[in-house]
Amino acid sequence: MKTILVTGANGYIASLVKAYQKDKFNWICMTRKDADLTNPEDVKKFVASQDFDICFHTAANATTAFCNEHPDLVHKINVESTQAIIDCCKEKGAKLIFCSTEQAFNGKENRGPFKEDEPLSAVTVYGQNKIECEELIQKQLDDAIILRFTWMMGLSYPGIKASPSIIKNVMNALISHTPTLFTVHEKRGMTYAKHLATQFDKITELEPGIYHVASKNTMTTYESAKFVAKALGASDELIEEIILPNNERYQDRFRDYRLDSEKLESLGIHFATFEEDVNEILMDFGWKKS
Repeated sequence: MKTILVTGANGYIASLVKAYQKDKFNWICMTRKDADLTNPEDVKKFVASQDFDICFHTAANATTAFCNEHPDLVHKINVESTQAIIDCCKEKGAKLIFCSTEQAFNGKENRGPFKEDEPLSAVTVYGQNKIECEELIQKQLDDAIILRFTWMMGLSYPGIKASPSIIKNVMNALISHTPTLFTVHEKRGMTYAKHLATQFDKITELEPGIYHVASKNTMTTYESAKFVAKALGASDELIEEIILPNNERYQDRFRDYRLDSEKLESLGIHFATFEEDVNEILMDFGWKKS
């Protein structure tokens, strides 16, 4: 049985993957208590001390505003600590599975969905950090898998704290009866994270390269929010009152950073559509009957 060192082990993706794959791998968990990502030497010391076959590197600061405000600090967290992990994987001959992002395309003028070989362009520090990491990995490691994620969705349950998602945002708006804006000039992928977690064992066996983890979505973020509200049983009147269009955000340039997952599909790793994912999540967590 192979051993996986997972960084960001308390985060949503890491926790979910571990939960579904707990019997297929030995797991070593790296959290903030083990190594401070703002100190790359601290990261290198911890990772070098572990014995593993695969490093699943999920840890990062992905908060767009924080990254833009603190570029030097997040460069240590997102890039320099990744370099420390690259060094360790290279020394140990271990495979690296690196979590990248759709945000590596947020500066594109043309529309998605984008394939893996599409040139990257990011206007945010976080997106730029991930592009730099991808370049470092590709230059230095022969055995590495780069997974570019869309916005990963799900809901929390004991032991698993889900990241913010459009489903949670719509639920919060409806439950609190708070009118909430959703972006009109944006299309992005949104994927049920469970589908990554259940197929992660297959992902570890992939050939080195870049792969897009993405369900299909043809709707704008505003249209997607209305779909979620409808799936939750909200009336048309309530949706019109609470789910509001944000026509100002990105009006200068439509943002479309959807990812094309055809490459993984061709290898037997399947993802669904946004609509199917939303309905599955709501059924899995008892918000909707089958």
